[in-house]
Amino acid sequence: MRMGPAELVQAAAMARRFYLEGKSKIQIAEEFGVSRFKVARVLETALERDLVRIEIRVPAELDAERSDALRARYGLRHAVVVESPAEEQDDAPDPENLGEVAADLLGELVAEGDVLGLAWGRSTIHMAAALDRLPPCTVVQLTGVYDAGTAERGSVEAVRRAAQVSGGEAHPIYAPMLLPDPATAAALREQTGIARAFEYFDKVTVAAVSIGSWEPGISTVHDMLSDEERAHYASLGVAAEMSAHLFDADGRRVGRDLGERCITVEADRLRRIPEVVAIAGGQRKAAAIGAVLRSGLVTSLVTDTAAADYLLTESAAGVRPALERADPDGE
Repeated sequence: MRMGPAELVQAAAMARRFYLEGKSKIQIAEEFGVSRFKVARVLETALERDLVRIEIRVPAELDAERSDALRARYGLRHAVVVESPAEEQDDAPDPENLGEVAADLLGELVAEGDVLGLAWGRSTIHMAAALDRLPPCTVVQLTGVYDAGTAERGSVEAVRRAAQVSGGEAHPIYAPMLLPDPATAAALREQTGIARAFEYFDKVTVAAVSIGSWEPGISTVHDMLSDEERAHYASLGVAAEMSAHLFDADGRRVGRDLGERCITVEADRLRRIPEVVAIAGGQRKAAAIGAVLRSGLVTSLVTDTAAADYLLTESAAGVRPALERADPDGE
């Protein structure tokens, strides 16, 4: 039915009270001398007749619909999806804007007195470079570096940068991620500086990690191994890598012997960290991201639309809500 001028004026006034001034329906009913049910009907009619328009706006680079769908599908605590680059290169690493968005997310998640853990990865390095606000917190490195010779341009610098922004202590690890044998790795773990960093692993409250798929240039560990070793782990069904831990497509850990040669946070410790934010995107990493989400090791994800579209359409079989922190191996 058509609304008369008096009805239109009253509906506009009620809508202004409710949407702009924040008054309750009961308060509006008392002011206009009607029932709160009448107020509810008028507000509903105002929406139907386009007298009131509700617009939800987020920055153009954020995809709110995909973010919410991804969060619900995997039971994530937080899922943030950003627009993929207009022309994504097949061999491109994670889009750099993922690091910028992840930096803003950490600014929300980290509280004063927290212990922030950073694992090696291009995306976490980009994130640290983009940080401009963090409450006072301790920052600890969760993995060794890809190449000790580039430490100042990698994870060590990321840890120092985050600590500088927060004004807290920094606990970097000056050691390669992968060692030739378990004995060398064990000896390094006993060194004073590295042992001190490891002591903080059980205190980490928020962690940022990267994800890699098992192929050249997309997985740090893959690139550090010999051809023979790569073939061996590929035969075990490796689909993804995170912090030197390998996973098959169902999120189960494989090639656990590799961990004995690595300087990295153990999987069981990672699972106990209250908030683990994975930062990864791109079509080439999409399946790997899905595998890691099924591992139960992460609680939140920053990704792009290219990866999100894959994750939202892949088979639901084996998908485990991330907040359950369930181990697919039942351990």
